[in-house]
Amino acid sequence: MPFEVLITAAEELTADRIRTPAELVTRNAQRKAHAATLAAPGRLVLAADTVVALGDAVLGKPADADEAVAMLQRLSGRTHEVVTGLCLRCNNREVTDHVATLVSFASLSDELIAAYVATGEPLDKAGAYGIQGRGSVLVERLDGCYFNVVGLPLARLSGLLLEFGVSVGDCWHQPPLPPVHNDFIPNSTCSTDTGACES
Repeated sequence: MPFEVLITAAEELTADRIRTPAELVTRNAQRKAHAATLAAPGRLVLAADTVVALGDAVLGKPADADEAVAMLQRLSGRTHEVVTGLCLRCNNREVTDHVATLVSFASLSDELIAAYVATGEPLDKAGAYGIQGRGSVLVERLDGCYFNVVGLPLARLSGLLLEFGVSVGDCWHQPPLPPVHNDFIPNSTCSTDTGACES
């Protein structure tokens, strides 16, 4: 599906101000989508936000290698929840949703954690791991959407796009493009003429 990447300066809310991980990621996705809509009025915007929740603790991206080690030690041998909030917005019309996936880690040795953190991969990932990379060896079991753990639950997104008249299947005949990033704006060439973006 053709898209454009739009980086926004939307300020994200923190877990201490929100009751649940689902509310946190949904509201952060809304903030990002609203900022992108102001920069690109009349365009269909997707924004997403993902966190890892372990009990009452919400784990975002680690600030440094030491915090990454601490996060992985906490996750070791335990089951946590990965929650992604989605917001599709065009002008004043908006739909939101969230997806949760349970992820169980194997018991991790200190040596494995240190070796993984040394790769640098955990430093820009919620919960300090990327299931789509080297972090895949940390995961023992998964219950739910794999792509949600990566950061974008594609099946749920496909359903939400239909609410704006955009069929993913219709876009499969478009030329291939680079991988999707966290915030992107699809090109309107894939949408049907539904007037979904009219305010």
